[in-house]
Amino acid sequence: MIRSNQRPVLAVDLGGTKIIAAVVVPDGKVISRSYCLTLAEEGPKAVIERLLSAVSEALVGAELKNSEIAGVGMAAAGIIDAKKGVITTSPNLPGWHDVPLRDVIAERIGLATYLVNDASAAALGEHRFGAGKGLGNLIYLTVSTGIGGGIIIDGRLYTGTDGCAGEIGHMTIEAHGPQCNCGNFGCLEALASGSAMTREAVRRMGQGEPSSIAELARGRLMDVTAEMIAVVARQGDKMACEIVADAANYLGIGLANLVNIFNPEVIVIGGGVSSMGNMLLGPARKVVKERAFKLPLRTVRIIRARLGSNAEMMGAAVYVFDQQLAKRRKT
Repeated sequence: MIRSNQRPVLAVDLGGTKIIAAVVVPDGKVISRSYCLTLAEEGPKAVIERLLSAVSEALVGAELKNSEIAGVGMAAAGIIDAKKGVITTSPNLPGWHDVPLRDVIAERIGLATYLVNDASAAALGEHRFGAGKGLGNLIYLTVSTGIGGGIIIDGRLYTGTDGCAGEIGHMTIEAHGPQCNCGNFGCLEALASGSAMTREAVRRMGQGEPSSIAELARGRLMDVTAEMIAVVARQGDKMACEIVADAANYLGIGLANLVNIFNPEVIVIGGGVSSMGNMLLGPARKVVKERAFKLPLRTVRIIRARLGSNAEMMGAAVYVFDQQLAKRRKT
């Protein structure tokens, strides 16, 4: 029998491609896990049903009843109103506008339910169980198709007035830069993300510039990926190297801004594009050294994330543990 103060939680990572549900205990051990495709194009109702099925499967795998679970934590991409538990909009979930996901799930499952932005959740996961364990002040940056972030201040997640703080990918880096998916121009995401690198490669190849990227994509520009760019950049391809260098420069500018504004102990870099390693992060760190104030620069470390694709799910669990601990302290 699980004691009440050690009860596990259900943690859900709702992504544009996949849904992961897991039963997690307070020390970070995952008791069971289930996985399914999101199939986001089918709309919110269908996705929610698949999410509930994944949750049920995770419970069965853990051999637990709903009554033995402390609560449900869900991490999702997009602009989240954490106080109301609403996904206001999400780039990865087409058609999701003002969806009250927290209340829908709470009503169906009968458990206290919480909703948090996926990058903020990843920050919590890395802070509690990953690269930032034991540190007070941490910035998490996920560099993938887009760029997101999460902020830990004095050991606690900073969510802002409306619960949507941490949109690091949408700081303006170049006022007259390319348009971002958010509608603004010159965002960090539009300049240093995987999609930004892919867009630039496609543009240059479309103008006839030679690159071995074309061979990997078999001549199909629509099939070009950031992974392909990384592969041929390591082989010395001129275009790919220039694209990665430009992205690293913009990433470094964004990181320098974070160092100057937040004075963190660490900036943790996760996401698929971070797998480029020092090819991307080395030049970015150099830019930070050139641009950041010397005092916070001496303190900060810019490091790779440790939890990988589990960061959001683990952070969703941490979010529940922390919210419920705060409630107990008030009573």
